Amino acid sequence: MKIGIDFGTSYSAAAARIGDRLEHIRFGGQAQFRTAVYFPRTVPDVADFALTDAMEAQVAEIVRDLKAAQTRAGTAARSEAQLRGDAVRIVRRQWMEQQMRDAETSVADLQDAVFGEEAIERYLEDGTGNLVQSPKSMLGFNLHPRARATIAGIAAHILEHIRLTASRQLGTVVREATLGRPVRFRSSMGEAGGAQALAILREAAGIAGFDTVHFLEEPAAAALHHHAISPQRQTTLVVDVGGGTTDIALASIGGRDAPQVHRAWGIANGGTDVDIALSLARAMPLFGKGITRTPVHHFVEAATVQDLPRQREFHRHDYRDVVAPYGARLQALQDEGGTTRLYRGIEAMKVRLSDDATAMQPLDFIEHGLRVDAERADLETAAARFLDQIGGLLDAVRADLPQPPDSLFLTGGMSGAPYVQAAARARFPQARVVRGDPSLGVVSGLAEHAYNAPAAAD
Repeated sequence: MKIGIDFGTSYSAAAARIGDRLEHIRFGGQAQFRTAVYFPRTVPDVADFALTDAMEAQVAEIVRDLKAAQTRAGTAARSEAQLRGDAVRIVRRQWMEQQMRDAETSVADLQDAVFGEEAIERYLEDGTGNLVQSPKSMLGFNLHPRARATIAGIAAHILEHIRLTASRQLGTVVREATLGRPVRFRSSMGEAGGAQALAILREAAGIAGFDTVHFLEEPAAAALHHHAISPQRQTTLVVDVGGGTTDIALASIGGRDAPQVHRAWGIANGGTDVDIALSLARAMPLFGKGITRTPVHHFVEAATVQDLPRQREFHRHDYRDVVAPYGARLQALQDEGGTTRLYRGIEAMKVRLSDDATAMQPLDFIEHGLRVDAERADLETAAARFLDQIGGLLDAVRADLPQPPDSLFLTGGMSGAPYVQAAARARFPQARVVRGDPSLGVVSGLAEHAYNAPAAAD
């Protein structure tokens, strides 16, 4: 059995083509789940400490060093038992420190993982452990080998969750998949970052139990979905605006002929850029941005919950000397789950402001009565840079096309935003606008591709 998998920045989904029927895989009753995984941190217990042969050798060496130090200092000699006790305590402390480091970076202790919205709820409820959101956004960055192994392990666990859920629902073992990929990954290494991202995903899929994996650019997948529901032949421009990337593809679809994707374009910008910009503009001034001497990059670190290194940096800062009330608020934001709660609130405000003139988000977890207020104009300002980037991409596409497309097919989670739709319509006013399923258009096309994919891996 072959399935299509949309491993998204914000949400993930899977589907299978079974004969003439498309079946979406259900995760907790839903056709998609937030791309987040929570797993408890293993806290080392000192009762588990036991001296190994290597540790005994280390103890003996420390005892020799302590004796030599006593002789040089001319202090009263301590007994062998006392020196050994000191040495064992030193070794035990070193063991505990190493256990803590291992617990923080472990990729093996994921058997109790929780996924999706439940992962975030569990993390906030437990007040400890590890929550990783949007691992896809980190695949193309320069990673330390240990960090690379961690990200690959987390991606593998999410893909295994998808594979096992699909196997249960479909009543057969799933071993083959088509994975969606953006035209351009978020990356700090250019094309090398994209190659690394694909290598990590392929490695993760293998760990997750997939024998065969193909990759298909996400706008091409959306074009396949549009083809399946289009009775007449036409040229279409697929505009897929997701959480982390924006992708565009020109395709001939519909009718009896096979669909044909002619070209694809993409940029590594998506809806999360708007979330971060809105947070910096409206929420972070409540924590002293632009008011205190706290460097701006501290607020960027706090707002970027998808970036684990930046989150770690934010939690290392000392805000005890920041003027009231901002120092106390920043310290509260550093509490376990603080940045996650804030990000969820800002994301919810962004969605509400697409329909409402104003929105408010309480921040009682920071300070009683504290709240973020925003207006539609604030969202438009926060989205301005993102719209410039999308507009630049659409302008480049328009310049590349010999003639306008017959239709615009809008899909992806951000395609429902009025300002995104307006940007696309402004560049192609003569094209008929078709609204695809913003959440499931890509995965539906991936399922079509998986159904027709050859048996050998790419």
